Amino acid sequence: MNDTLDTITVLDVDTPDETDSAKRRRSGCALVPYKSNVPALVTTPGSLGDLDAYIRAANMAPMLTAEEERALAVRLRDTGDLQAAQKLTFSHLRLVVSVARGYLGYGLPHADLIQEGNIGLMKAVKHYDPERGVRLMTFAVHWIRSEIQDYVIKNWRLVKLATTKNQRKLFFNLRQMREDDKMLTTDEANRIALSLNVKPEEVFDMEERMNGGDTPIESPDSVETEGGSFAPIDWLSRDDDCPVQVLTERAKERLARDGLRAALGSLDERSRRVIQARWLNEDREGNMAPLTLQELAEELGVSAERVRQIEKKALAKMRDVLRTDKENLE
Repeated sequence: MNDTLDTITVLDVDTPDETDSAKRRRSGCALVPYKSNVPALVTTPGSLGDLDAYIRAANMAPMLTAEEERALAVRLRDTGDLQAAQKLTFSHLRLVVSVARGYLGYGLPHADLIQEGNIGLMKAVKHYDPERGVRLMTFAVHWIRSEIQDYVIKNWRLVKLATTKNQRKLFFNLRQMREDDKMLTTDEANRIALSLNVKPEEVFDMEERMNGGDTPIESPDSVETEGGSFAPIDWLSRDDDCPVQVLTERAKERLARDGLRAALGSLDERSRRVIQARWLNEDREGNMAPLTLQELAEELGVSAERVRQIEKKALAKMRDVLRTDKENLE
């Protein structure tokens, strides 16, 4: 159920007396056949899908006595009777409506709150043990509240505000425990922290979170100025600093080092010395300091022209090796 309800399933209850039938006719509802011999309660044409009709149907659901409730719970537990589960669930729909109404202050649709509460009710029916001597209503209210609270926390803001137990307690109790709407004082924070068994720092943190709002990273309403807009995306670092780009650049550097090492390994000793001295030589400060052809000629005992020829031939061979490695990689 979101904002509307197409149909409202009613459990397989005993045939109502004439008075109940009259009540249903006055409320604009009628029982019509539904699959699996379970009737479905739908509103009259023109009002189908109305949330108020669902609430009226929930309030008209027959309430069970303690003996009836226990008998149905035993049937469900021992035999897995789904009709017993349906009767137990339907008889407590009014409880879900009542609990969900208490969370309307968070600005979420009432129908959605009821739907989440219904999920909690069905979980409660599944785990209910009649031997504990507790009525289903007392047991189910905790499951209903838990499901509704989870829904509120996940949907109240785009970014989830409460992820720990202490944060959940503060989220649902902080506003009620505040004395006024003024700025939270240290004494008041200490009082709330002591009452909820949390730290004062957590109280201030939740107060800040709840008073803040979600800011879209790209806002169409951003103010444009000569220096650009004030959208958060404009505060981010350059694209080259994103993790994907950084990892890509690191991979390229690693492949370049490996390829260069392989290319140098394909040269003879003299050619390798020429390439290292001309292209890879560094001074003490880490700056490139290539040797001249004449310096290499004196070191190797050949002419400068011969050194140039060795360099040209070595570069061509290294280029072929690097090209082959690139093709194999692709």
